[in-house]
Amino acid sequence: MRTKGQRSEKINVVTLGCSKNIFDSEVLMAQLKANQFEVEHESEAEDFDTVIINTCGFIDNAKEESVNTILQFSEAKKNGWVEKVLVTGCLSERYRDELEAQIPEVDAWFGTRELPRLLKTLKADYKHELVGERFLTTPVHYAYMKISEGCDRPCSFCAIPLMRGKHRSTPIEDLVAQAKGLAAQGTKELILIAQDSTYYGLELYGKRNLAELMQRLSEVEGIEWIRLHYAYPAGFPMDAIEEMAGNPKICNYLDIPLQHISDDMLKSMRRGTTRAKTDKILAQMREVNPNMAIRTTLITGYPGETEEHFQEMYNWVAETKFDRLGVFTYSHEENTHAYGLEDDVPQEVKKERANAIMDLQEGISFEKNKARIGSIEKVLIDRKESGFFVGRTQYDSPEVDNEVVIDATDTYLRIGDFAQVKIISNTAFDLEGEVVK
Repeated sequence: MRTKGQRSEKINVVTLGCSKNIFDSEVLMAQLKANQFEVEHESEAEDFDTVIINTCGFIDNAKEESVNTILQFSEAKKNGWVEKVLVTGCLSERYRDELEAQIPEVDAWFGTRELPRLLKTLKADYKHELVGERFLTTPVHYAYMKISEGCDRPCSFCAIPLMRGKHRSTPIEDLVAQAKGLAAQGTKELILIAQDSTYYGLELYGKRNLAELMQRLSEVEGIEWIRLHYAYPAGFPMDAIEEMAGNPKICNYLDIPLQHISDDMLKSMRRGTTRAKTDKILAQMREVNPNMAIRTTLITGYPGETEEHFQEMYNWVAETKFDRLGVFTYSHEENTHAYGLEDDVPQEVKKERANAIMDLQEGISFEKNKARIGSIEKVLIDRKESGFFVGRTQYDSPEVDNEVVIDATDTYLRIGDFAQVKIISNTAFDLEGEVVK
């Protein structure tokens, strides 16, 4: 068993789930550091006193990963390798009562809006003067920026409102101040995230104010790229696409989860749109900004999805040719509207349908990448590995999208710098380039 001795308390923060959780962990770690704790993120060492697990409770796979991680560190506590285990985040918010009964080794459970109480448990002060400051877990040259919290949408399959509450926008002035702080640390790319980014500002300014936010952030010295994630299609503010098209600092990139295209499925999902409206908004976006890359995510195996519904979505993907695409299999979530429906699509069929769409998208992506051979792209260098520099264009978000690889044998680049790169070859999901000198 370890002995603590005279050193300061050391805390390991483990983050599961999406970029919103990464943001929350970074805020938590900034507060802990200001309270003189030693803090590491996802440390592989066994010399920490407390572990804080920031959980995800979105879908079955994420919940399973979160529970397994809690059990892993609960076992470490029983073996004397860690003194305290604290759990926060979406899973804890949603299932706290059940988890407390089932995993008594956890010292305390916290919801998504209980950071002050978590700090108090550690005998730390919540420092209001640090609001907006973070301890970055990403490479310093890019950072996620949460522009709002919660969601007011009634989507039948989604439990996020249960875990994150109603939509609450962060004022523009606060976000600009955050951006200035990040730029001072060397951040060049801001990735705007929210549960619903297109709802931004409605309750603060009486209108959807995403375009003004993007414009104001672009004025921050040192910020060169601003990327927009998690846009909702119904009621989309087209002035945001106009700002994207006319502002060189706004990446020509939009992540807009559409989930399905069959009218039957969209109605049951309570998405507030139709196929005709979806096709119209996509056409308008591409008319306003033909250079924009569109990323979407889809769901296969939603209750009642027939082979005909799936085939309609498959054919639509083939016709629409999204630049980036991901697929989730439907997860039957308690206390959602869809939970009252029969989960009648077998899991193997859900997976088969998801794989079929991803196979289709692989071919689409290959052709789109092939068309870029010979082009010269501005590339942000993320890392060096296995003799190559690896970066991204404005059309690609970290972790989920394409990358550009550059042979490092006779080339020197700095991580976090931009380079002009000529594309010389491609695969389905990556590009190879050479620096233009």
